[in-house]
This record gives sequence, C-alpha cells and structure tokens, in this order.
Amino acid sequence: MEVDYDEESLRRLEEDPKFTAGFDSGVVKVFRKRMQFIRSARDERDFFPMRSLNFEKLKGDREGQYSMRLNLQFRLILRFEKRESGKVVVVISIADYH
Repeated sequence: MEVDYDEESLRRLEEDPKFTAGFDSGVVKVFRKRMQFIRSARDERDFFPMRSLNFEKLKGDREGQYSMRLNLQFRLILRFEKRESGKVVVVISIADYH
C-alpha cells in the first residue's frame, strides 16, 4: 500500500535510523516493522486476521480512523484515503493509550 504522513516527524521516524522522535528504541523498532507490514499489504483487510495487531476501527472523536498496536502502551493511528493512485494509508500519530 502507498503510505503518507500527517506529520513529517513520523516520516523521518521511519526513514532516519538515528531519529527517535522521543520514543524509546523498542517503540521505534516496532513502528518500523509495522510500516514494512503496511507497505506490503494489499489493503486494510490484510490487517484484521493478525490478532497481534489489535487492528480496530475507532469511534467518537476518532471516527474514520483506525488503530494498530505497537506495544501495550502505544498505538499507531491511521486513516485510509482514496486517491487517483489508489487507496493510501495516512499515518496520523503514535498515541499513548495510558
């Protein structure tokens, strides 16, 4: 899938091996692994069968967004957009659920 970012710091977190954006190395490592998985997926339906991702549609003020587990504390927040090039995953943030 094609990926875009709401924040430049998230793009840099994926691409720059020395950049941590203030997260510990474990969160950064899992984030980069998730991004590889997202890029290799055909669409969001590939995420649901993997129980370890805890991929879910969000409600309330996060209507239209999805979350994917990075660890017990942090979630990757995403949304999907249709563009001329096809469906795009937009990485919104890494959210602390605690």
